Amino acid sequence: MQTADRAARVLELLRLRYPTRETHLVARNAWELLVATVLAAQCTDVRVNQVTPGLFGRWPGPAELARATQEELEEVIHSTGFYRNKATNLLGAARRVAEVHGGEVPRTMAELVQLPGVARKTANVVLWGAYGINEGIAVDTHVKRIAFRLGFTESVDPVQIERDLMALFPQDAWGDVNHMLVWFGRHVCDARAPRCGECEMIEVCPRHGVGQKDGAAAKTRGKPGAAGARGAGKAARTVAAKSRKGGKPRSGGKP
Repeated sequence: MQTADRAARVLELLRLRYPTRETHLVARNAWELLVATVLAAQCTDVRVNQVTPGLFGRWPGPAELARATQEELEEVIHSTGFYRNKATNLLGAARRVAEVHGGEVPRTMAELVQLPGVARKTANVVLWGAYGINEGIAVDTHVKRIAFRLGFTESVDPVQIERDLMALFPQDAWGDVNHMLVWFGRHVCDARAPRCGECEMIEVCPRHGVGQKDGAAAKTRGKPGAAGARGAGKAARTVAAKSRKGGKPRSGGKP
């Protein structure tokens, strides 16, 4: 099956499994979604959803948050991890949104990535989730893993993976693709123990890298004998080192 045909079938199967737009992060507007997405870095959505009600109850919008101190915000978001960097970025984003954008979260990729702490992944989530704009495909750890396993990319670089996926799926589906692959990665295509036996994708999935660390197969793919060459090189270095010391390398048994 050609890659384009596989992508079309995968999209069809994903839409059958996830017919509704159930979101992971609880947010009532673009600002809340931006904040929640920043907090979700290296943190579970469950934890973020526990923290944000108190945060937004105290500082409802960017203008209010811009007046908070670093210490105040750190105390509120401490449990999400990396709280110092997150607090610094959120305060910077709040000030820029309030002062430069009149309190409204920008609707373009170019403007969003100018906000502290916002890169393409976060910007894509906000554009699609808050405004319904399909500017790209957010690539997180789930999307990265599944795209490789399905044979949609050979890269480990999120930017290149996004380009590869955008070339395979229609633009009006880009936001849905991220949304559904994230859920699929959590429910079925687990990093360590993918549930291939109960997966409807088995009919089209080449299962690249299953059983290996994410992206490991991509780094050695297309390099036959690479592992053997490394092993032989290591053995040769060991023999040479022992020879210089006047010793003998270990063998598996007597000759």
